[in-house]
Amino acid sequence: MSYTIRKFQPETDVIKPFDCGVADLNGFLLETDGDTPNATLYDKEFLAVTYVATDDATQNILAYFSILNDKIDREFIKSKVWNRLSRKIPNAKRRSSYPALKIGRFAVDGQEQRSGIGKDILFFIQTWYYKERKSGCRYITVDALREAEPFYTKCGFTRLSDPKEDDETVLMFFDLKSWSER
Repeated sequence: MSYTIRKFQPETDVIKPFDCGVADLNGFLLETDGDTPNATLYDKEFLAVTYVATDDATQNILAYFSILNDKIDREFIKSKVWNRLSRKIPNAKRRSSYPALKIGRFAVDGQEQRSGIGKDILFFIQTWYYKERKSGCRYITVDALREAEPFYTKCGFTRLSDPKEDDETVLMFFDLKSWSER
């Protein structure tokens, strides 16, 4: 199957039934009211940009992701993890925080899960920011749902911190500079 990744257009995109298995993620594209966090509101407020992967034949949305700016801040990271990150930065450039790109929402329709499209999209994001250098950002971060942690780990992400027992997500990161070391 071939698909195209493009910016989400809330005014014109027709959302076919989309079910990734997580109600909150399903509604992100559909909701339009100003009180519910959604792709339309985030775009209008310049908080995040959402992209969709659409099937070239049917135009159905197969997956989506939103991206926004982030940073990895020393204040919120365990010393051991921070030291491991900082060692990779030249002394003259070490700071108390480092720029990052955050994957805010990421969902693949249930019928497409385990097809490889999720991995392809993550690779797209990684290469897009590594090769194109859209902005200065060293890392990609994500608050991964606990059940999605193995997926992100397979795609090269590492835990940035240990979640509390009742946390639904785990903060993970990917070092874009690691690609230049391959």
